Amino acid sequence: MRIYFDHNATTPVDSAAVEAVTRVLTGSFGNASSVHHFGQQAKAVIDDARTAVATLIGAEPSEIVFTSGGTEADNFALRGVAEAMEPTGRKHLIASTIEHEAILTTLKALARRGWKVTLLPVDATGVVSPDALRSAIDDSTALVSIMHANNEIGTVQPIAALARIARERGAVFHTDAVQSAGKIPIDVRTLGVDLLSISAHKFYGPKGIGALWIRRGTRVASILTGGKHERNRRAGTENVPAIAGFGAAAQVALKKLPSESRRLAALRDRLETSILENIRGTAVNGTRDPRVPNTTNISFENIEAESLLIALDLEGIAVSTGSACSSGTLEPSHVLRAMGLPTHRTQNSIRISLGAGNTDAEVDEFLRKMPAVVEKLRTVTGMRR
Repeated sequence: MRIYFDHNATTPVDSAAVEAVTRVLTGSFGNASSVHHFGQQAKAVIDDARTAVATLIGAEPSEIVFTSGGTEADNFALRGVAEAMEPTGRKHLIASTIEHEAILTTLKALARRGWKVTLLPVDATGVVSPDALRSAIDDSTALVSIMHANNEIGTVQPIAALARIARERGAVFHTDAVQSAGKIPIDVRTLGVDLLSISAHKFYGPKGIGALWIRRGTRVASILTGGKHERNRRAGTENVPAIAGFGAAAQVALKKLPSESRRLAALRDRLETSILENIRGTAVNGTRDPRVPNTTNISFENIEAESLLIALDLEGIAVSTGSACSSGTLEPSHVLRAMGLPTHRTQNSIRISLGAGNTDAEVDEFLRKMPAVVEKLRTVTGMRR
């Protein structure tokens, strides 16, 4: 038995999305910008998918711009607002210290161009305080970008409260919802944000397709120039098959949301409680509520996370040490560092993220194997106590 507990990195493609992609690849090959039958057939596919994605987040279809994924959507939000707002004299950007690298690296690039960047701290809960934003924001702030749910620890941020503060000071508010879309209900109007990023492959859609929701009237400059695609907001011939798969995955996610969230939360909580009770020297990183229902991040004393990951893989169990976009590095998690955890906690923690295919039997198998794997590693490294 091979067990996949790394759904925050990516998810298997849902059969409905596979069918949608295949149908378009074999039957709707036209360019959506063409006026003839074949082009209009492709355009209809995009329109249907745009409606499905918009419905998932409580938006209007005309406000959805398809991108190549979450990273491009984040870049579009940050660079697009920065370019649009620069003539106003607002040259201050705010984010948190636990954002995804797509945000943090883009902010570094903008800082090299003369933008002032402020990163808001978090405490051991992993939550951004509205008071921290209130202290940092001023009349020069162009954009605030705070992720909806963290990819490593799963904590959900108080986005509505943060967006309200930004709006009071005339700043645009963006949230990276890549790890929350399809897992918890999202309504962009309730959140009060201006921009929101999502990615299909995080909720059983194909890779290479995402979207940026742009509230009507928000000033955002295009970062890809060329043709007049996506209502002149993102140049380039649309990836119609992937867009179709995105739309199908959004429909499935919305239909399953309430029941699947409850099921995954129950599995996650049972797994988490058993580890804490039966394996000494363990602790959950970050607040346990509110979190997305599928995610836990647990530290194991006297073990290196990389060793634990490899040992579990040899047992047929796939977990992660953090963001897949940072894998292959030996650096401690920047998220756990930002939370002020001791160095050893930033290096001995693994992320377990459950998904649609996971079962009670898989959780049972994981819990059966885990104590022996941990004890063996502690013995081998001479750190057994």
